[in-house]
Amino acid sequence: MFSESTRCIVLVGAQWGDEGKGKITDVLAEQATIVARYQGGANAGHTVEVGDEQFILHLIPSGALYPTVRCLLGNGVVIDPWTLAEEVEMLEGRGIDIARRLGISWRAHLVLPYHKLLDGASESSRGVQIGTTRRGIGPAYRDKVARAGIRVCDLADLSAVRSTIDDRCAWANNRLSAFGSAERANATEIMDGLEAVAPGLLANAVEVGDEIRVELDSGGRALLEGAQGSLLDVDHGTYPFVTSSNTTAGGAAVGVGIGPTLIDDVLGVVKAYTTRVGNGPLPTELEGEAAEHLRVLGGEYGATTGRPRRPGWFDGVVVRHAAAVNGLTALAVTKLDVLDTFDELRLGVAYELEDAEQSGFPPRTEQLDSVRPVYETLPGWNASTTDCRKIEALPENARAYLSRIESVSGVPIRYVSVGSGRTQIVTL
Repeated sequence: MFSESTRCIVLVGAQWGDEGKGKITDVLAEQATIVARYQGGANAGHTVEVGDEQFILHLIPSGALYPTVRCLLGNGVVIDPWTLAEEVEMLEGRGIDIARRLGISWRAHLVLPYHKLLDGASESSRGVQIGTTRRGIGPAYRDKVARAGIRVCDLADLSAVRSTIDDRCAWANNRLSAFGSAERANATEIMDGLEAVAPGLLANAVEVGDEIRVELDSGGRALLEGAQGSLLDVDHGTYPFVTSSNTTAGGAAVGVGIGPTLIDDVLGVVKAYTTRVGNGPLPTELEGEAAEHLRVLGGEYGATTGRPRRPGWFDGVVVRHAAAVNGLTALAVTKLDVLDTFDELRLGVAYELEDAEQSGFPPRTEQLDSVRPVYETLPGWNASTTDCRKIEALPENARAYLSRIESVSGVPIRYVSVGSGRTQIVTL
């Protein structure tokens, strides 16, 4: 929770994404004055339910649903300007006044149509597919580090942008041809599109880091919201089956333009079990009927792509790794209610690799594909938790399960979500 000594919180996923960060962001945003996204793009999908209404947000921070919260997109976010415009229009059409509360970093890079074409063609050409959403995120970050990207600030001089667009379209079309794709990028169409969206982007462009610093200096509260999860971090995740940005807490300061000493708290969000979308290692993965049962109970389908998620038991090795690389100070456990009808639960506490037990997280995909999880079996509680609002109200076996998650991960639990609704939360 925010306090006098805790005024800047980073919220990260501590598994493979889809942990329920949108719900926890929404809970914390009630106390915040600023909510800022620090990385990723429209490949993210944050779902928030308020009463009977459901909002799925891809770019705009989950704090948008509180009318007094300033919502910022940091320089670490890659922005699809047309998707952003559609999202603003959707929220405004549903009575959410977001346009005047939205700030976009001058330094944020744009996702352009040729990035999407390259993303799809590159993924299709791989022998083993990564599982990208094909939203152009990877190619946009590639242009950023290659110093060939278009930033929001560049839209102030569209005549200068044209030469870069011409160059990148020619390069992209050569790559598309090499991939065997018949699709091509059209520089004139892209420029026409940019001319249409540039005024709106420039009207909302700000120095995000300055805003956050001024707000904190004046007693405000900032929530820095990550996308995806720690195991999808390009440095610390299950490479190469990762996203193209630093999803971990270290990316938060860089991604909004503040110093790390301003961050007071790092809250990691985990499901009471584990899921993953796309390809890559998942050591505690369930298969067959057991997987489908958990998938149906949890509604485990991607908010961005609709793809079915791969479910598994809670993996303590993964969360210990996430705790270490993020410096987690607390956990928020979501979807505890999904486990209400299980007679027993399994919890991964270590891995066995080449007949030797290890508690650390192996760096190589080949190792992760070969590990055998070491499980503990705990009794289920066979009782509904959806109406619980205090830890004492949870069934004894549910409390024991949460206690074991704390001890295995080495991080205290601060919140437990027992349903998708905004009020279905237990604060410890």
